[in-house]
Amino acid sequence: MNILISNDDGIMSPGIAVLKNFLEKDHYVYVSAPDVERSATGHAITIRNPLWAKEIYIDNKFFGQAINGTPADCVKLGLQAIYRDIEFDVVISGINKGANLGTDILYSGTVSAALEGALSGYPSIAVSCVDFNNPNFETGARCLVDILNKINIDDWPEFTTLNINIPNLRYEEIKGIKVTRQSKRRYNDYFEARKDPFGGTYYWMLGKVIEDDNGDDSDYVAVNEGYVSVTPITVFLTKSDNVGYLKGILEVKNESAD
Repeated sequence: MNILISNDDGIMSPGIAVLKNFLEKDHYVYVSAPDVERSATGHAITIRNPLWAKEIYIDNKFFGQAINGTPADCVKLGLQAIYRDIEFDVVISGINKGANLGTDILYSGTVSAALEGALSGYPSIAVSCVDFNNPNFETGARCLVDILNKINIDDWPEFTTLNINIPNLRYEEIKGIKVTRQSKRRYNDYFEARKDPFGGTYYWMLGKVIEDDNGDDSDYVAVNEGYVSVTPITVFLTKSDNVGYLKGILEVKNESAD
C-alpha cells in the first residue's frame, strides 16, 4: 500500500520514526509532518500565512517533508501538493506520545491529522501510546501492523478514522484488541496566576483527569485493563438522538406568517 504518515509531535519525534520503520517493511511510506512539535492544535489549518516544505534527511537518507504548519496542514499539503501524484491507500497519524482518549480527540493534533485524511476521502488511523513519559513505540507499531493486517481497506466507511490507543506494556503482555466508544473522559481544568520577572501576570493551565465513565466499552477502561482500544470516529458531530426532540419544540409553524 501507499501510506501517508504525519503526527503532531514533530518530524524528529521518535514515534514517527518507529512507525515509518515498521510500515516500510511491507509498504511504500511517505512522510509529511510538522517541523516542530504542534501538540493540542486541534484541527486548525493555516489560511493567512504561507506554508513551507523542507526535505529532511536522517543518516544521509531521505526521511520526509517537514512543514511549518499544523498537523492538518501537513496532511492537506501532503495529499494535495507534495505527493499529489501518489495514489494513497491510507493516512496514518502517530505514533503519539501520550493518550488520546475521551475528549482528548477534540484538542489532539494527532487525531486531527487523521481526521483530515478522512475528510479528504481516505481511510485513516490515529495511533497513540498512552504513557507520556516512557512510551513503548515498538509495541504501538506492532499493534498497528496487526490491525492493518486484519482490516479491509476497501470496506472502509466514508469519513471514518480509527482512533487507536496502546497500553504501556510490552507487546507480549497486550491482552488483545477491544473495539470501544469515545468515553466521557475529560479534565477539570483551572488556571494558576503567576508573575513574570517584570511583575506581569500570566496564567498556567492545570487540572486533573475525570474518569467516571466506567462501562466495559469505554476507551480508557479497555486501555487500563491491558487492551488496545480501537474507536471508530468521524468528522461529523451531529447528535442524532436529539434531533427529534428539537424538531418537536422548534419547528412549530408560525401561523401569523400565513
